[in-house]
Order: sequence, then structure tokens, then C-alpha cells
Amino acid sequence: QVQLVESGGGVVQPGGSLRLSCVASGSTFGIAVMAWYRQAPGKQRELVAQITSGGTTNYEDSVKGRFTISRDGAANTVYLQMNSLKPEDTAVYYCWANRLTQMYWGQGTQVTVSS
Repeated sequence: QVQLVESGGGVVQPGGSLRLSCVASGSTFGIAVMAWYRQAPGKQRELVAQITSGGTTNYEDSVKGRFTISRDGAANTVYLQMNSLKPEDTAVYYCWANRLTQMYWGQGTQVTVSS
């Protein structure tokens, strides 16, 4: 089993920045991909960014150039640096990890972008 715990959410003004962190614990050996998803009220959960164990990244179009995903393998931590935040980025952000054939989710952290 893998446990994922997110932190770093909060309220920020448009144009501001936040950094989300997700720490993985438990059976972390063999985690292949880690990612951030988000779900806004009334909308489906969507992939924001993902990173493989080799460092390959992929981003949803609306966050390209503004968000950066990174991974500290030794610390079993994945980060999401979010810059130039917009009101439409408001959502609950979830950490996700894939290990062997299993997928794991964190509990989510709220990000609110509002003036």
C-alpha cells in the first residue's frame, strides 16, 4: 500500500503563486508515475501534470508555462509549483501515484484563486 499526503493549498490572489507538495509513504519502491489532478465544483476530475520516475513530464494545455511538476525520488515527494494563478485554477488538487498495477490517491488540498 501507498499513502499520499498533500499540503500547500490555500487562498491566493490572481497572478499569485502556490507550491503543492505530496509525500508518499508505505510501499513506495516501484512507484512509476506521480501526478496531480484537480476537480472544480461541478466538473470532472482532470489531469493537471504528471512525471515519470525518469523525469518525463506532461501538462494539461491550460497550465503549460505556468505550472511545473517536479519529483524528489529520495524523499518520495512530488511538487507542483503554480505561478500566474487564475480564478479558473480554483479546485481541489489531488496527488496520484501508480505502482505496479495499483493506483493511489491523496485526500486532496483546496486551492482557491480569488481577489
